[in-house]
Amino acid sequence: MSTSSPALPASAPVPAAADRSRLSGSLRAAAAMTLLGGSTGVTALAASYPLATGQTVRYALASAVLLPLAHRRGRLAPRLTAREFGLLLALAGTGLFAFNLLLVTALRHTDAAVVGSIVGCTPLLLGVLSPLLARRRPAPRLLAAAAVVVAGAALTQGFGSGDAVGLLCAAGTLCCEAAFSLLAVPLLPRLGPVRVSAYTTALAVPMFAVTAAFSSGPPRLPSGTELLALFYLGAVLTCVAFLLWYSALTRLPAEHAGLFGGLIPLTATASGAVLTSLVPTPPQLLGAVLVTAALLLGPGRPPRPAADTP
Repeated sequence: MSTSSPALPASAPVPAAADRSRLSGSLRAAAAMTLLGGSTGVTALAASYPLATGQTVRYALASAVLLPLAHRRGRLAPRLTAREFGLLLALAGTGLFAFNLLLVTALRHTDAAVVGSIVGCTPLLLGVLSPLLARRRPAPRLLAAAAVVVAGAALTQGFGSGDAVGLLCAAGTLCCEAAFSLLAVPLLPRLGPVRVSAYTTALAVPMFAVTAAFSSGPPRLPSGTELLALFYLGAVLTCVAFLLWYSALTRLPAEHAGLFGGLIPLTATASGAVLTSLVPTPPQLLGAVLVTAALLLGPGRPPRPAADTP
């Protein structure tokens, strides 16, 4: 008869693994939002190029990189269901297509500061909708952190004025930004970040191409600077940021990952300060402090599973 001590429960190392997964997800989400905010200077280089045509080129380049990566992962079995295809189509139509069109329209009617402040409410929207869609109650601590992130982003962006059309389009942009994460959550467990990124970018190409075909104004080739900017936005920014963000959503709840959206105005301001040698204003510095504090203290630790009884 063995007198050895009973083996440790199999669930003992799970908390450490959960902490590592949470840290990895946080780093990926922070990297994705930092990359997105820091690329505002490159985006401005292609601002004068026709929107729909430029976005067609951007997402065609991104899908040319991502689709071979998805193919290397092997055949998807079973194939895409009708529900999955519908979610991918909705994700491309809202998070990519409608987002860009509404954003440009909003900026034509409203100050960029107003648009940025409204879209900056994404963490708060995700903090409410993500738990409700998962049939969970929103965590008060996380909602408080999201509110602090929104306040910090608003201080960084500043405040301005706009008309009703601009405010309505900015609100639509906010909803599309939230849909970019919420519609991906049910797809990621089976498809993974690479396939979700590849399929959505590929579906966005014909949407923008059709819009470009019916847009007013004669078509033109991009200049050398515009072409380099579009190549960076498509082959580098879109691919890397999408993969980082969707990888983060496989490790973090959407309401937690959404807090890192507050880094976009901070990194945009920081990159602008580096490029223009302008010193950030006191409200911008205060906004940076608020966002950093919310990211460090707001989410808290994930609940640890109870150890099994041997």
